Parts: sequence; structure tokens; C-alpha cells
Amino acid sequence: MSNAFNRPDQLSAKLRERILRESAELGYHGPNFAARSLRKGESGVVAVVLADSISYSLCDPVASQFLQGVAELLGENQKQLLLLSSAQDELQQSSAESLPDGFIFYGAPSGDIFERVKRSGKPIIAVDFETEDSESVNINNEQGAYMVASHALAKKPLNIAVLGLRLVESQRICRLTAQDMQVESKEISRSRLKGYMRACDELNLSLIPSQIWHIPVNTPDMAEIAAREALTLNPLPDLILCMSDVIALAALRVANDLDISIPEQIHVTGFDDIPEAQRSTPSLTTVCQQSSEKGRVATRLLLDKEHKDSVVLDTRLVIRASCD
Repeated sequence: MSNAFNRPDQLSAKLRERILRESAELGYHGPNFAARSLRKGESGVVAVVLADSISYSLCDPVASQFLQGVAELLGENQKQLLLLSSAQDELQQSSAESLPDGFIFYGAPSGDIFERVKRSGKPIIAVDFETEDSESVNINNEQGAYMVASHALAKKPLNIAVLGLRLVESQRICRLTAQDMQVESKEISRSRLKGYMRACDELNLSLIPSQIWHIPVNTPDMAEIAAREALTLNPLPDLILCMSDVIALAALRVANDLDISIPEQIHVTGFDDIPEAQRSTPSLTTVCQQSSEKGRVATRLLLDKEHKDSVVLDTRLVIRASCD
């Protein structure tokens, strides 16, 4: 019976099928996973610890692309994927944290889960944030934002608006103040804002705080509220720089509702290059951050027990109709 489950190549297909069928009739579906993990000293499971809730992350197109890259490489290496969330209560998932052989942290975690995992001595890869205690996979967010802003600013806009993401500690959609602009932070959104500002500075343009929106969550509903505020200003902005494609696509929808023509009246740019960016009308100028490849690289680093090194992936400007 053991060969039927563990070494199927040593049995004929017909014999293995009969053994599996009879085992199922007896209620036996294979060796106990937990017992086998204890015996081997490893589970064959890799955990991705999400900064946000699992339900939110599965709806987020960038996170979904990242997880696809992770799952592809794990499948090639006969490994299993476990999803955890740093937003989850410790007591609700503490037992699950003991199972994985290694951890990929996607986004800077909340709470103390990073410290708990670090104490376990298991390998850790940090993605989209940096830590002195583990290798990381990142992109150059500031340079990506600088590239797309420089391209858009070549159109010589008169009024610029920025639809930002998680720029301040608030759960409300709001515009920034002069004081908010002075905050020093390593958050991804702040790096992107620096890239926009650097491109503006080179042309002696200024980003006015009141023209920069903070959107607390990267969802279409939240983005549409901020986009509607920006697109009903007087005078109307003729360039909107968006810190995600979800936000930029929301701006396109709101503009259509308001009979504002893009790109004739307003240019719009995004960041991420999710699949919908190419299919939208008009198609979206954006920054490709290689989310699937980021997942594959992070997984490769985790599984490679010999060579560990932090990686910074290149971004790429993708020019389409919304700002061509």
C-alpha cells in the first residue's frame, strides 16, 4: 500500500488504481501529512504572509499577480502554498505558523508576526520592504514614478493632480497639507511621491499639497471618490498621476461619466501594469513592476539554500493611449 501513495512508479497503473480504490472504500486516503512532516523534518509548505487581509489581497490585482508567480515556482518544486495575514489575530493562526519551512512576507507586516517567525530561525524573504534581518525583493519605486511623471510632464500640463495611496495615517480620503509633505517615510507611496516631485523639480514645477489626494485603500470605490473630487475641480487638472492602476482606471471611469475626454482634455497615468491596464478604453500608460516575476524571484531566493542575496527588479515605462 505504501508504494501506491509514495512510489507509484514501482507499481503498474492497474494495480495502483485498485489499491487506491480499496483504500478509499476503507476510509484511508494516504499517509498523514503532519506525521510525515515530523519524520522528515520539513513540511514542503511555504507561507506567504500578507500585509493586508487574505480576502482583500485576493481581490487586489497586483497581489494576485505576485501570488501567481509564487505558486508557479512552488508547483515546479513540488511545494505547497499557505496564505497567512499579519492583520490576523495571533491566536487564530499561531498553530499554522509552525507548519511552513520558510516565509515570504509580502508588504511590511503589522503586529509582531515578523519577530515571531524570525525567532523560529526559519528562512524569510521580505518583499516590498527592507529589513536588516533578511534578504528582500523590491523595485525602485521612486525611479518608476519619476519615469512616468517625466513622460507625462513632457505634455506641458498646467494643472497637476496626484491620486496617492496610503500617504498619511488616516482611513479617510483627504488631501495633503503642507505639514504632510514634510513627513519622512520609507513607505512605497512616499517613494513614488518623491519620484513625481523630482520630475516636477527638474522642470521648475511644484506639486501643491492640496492637489495630492490620500486614498487609504486601493479599491475601486475609494479611488472613484477621490477621482470625482479631482475631476470636478475648477480649473480642471490636465494631468492626473495615479499611484496604482486601480486608481487610474477609476479615474478613467469617472472621466467618462463626466464627459471628460481622455487623453484630449486630461492625461492619466498609473502604476503596476495589471492586465486591465491594456484592455481599458483608453488603454493606460503605466509602470510595469513585474509583479509575477517578483513572486518567482522571492520564491527562488527562499528555496535556494546556498545563495542568498537581496534583489531590486527593474521597472519599465509602458506608454499607451491615456498619455501617449
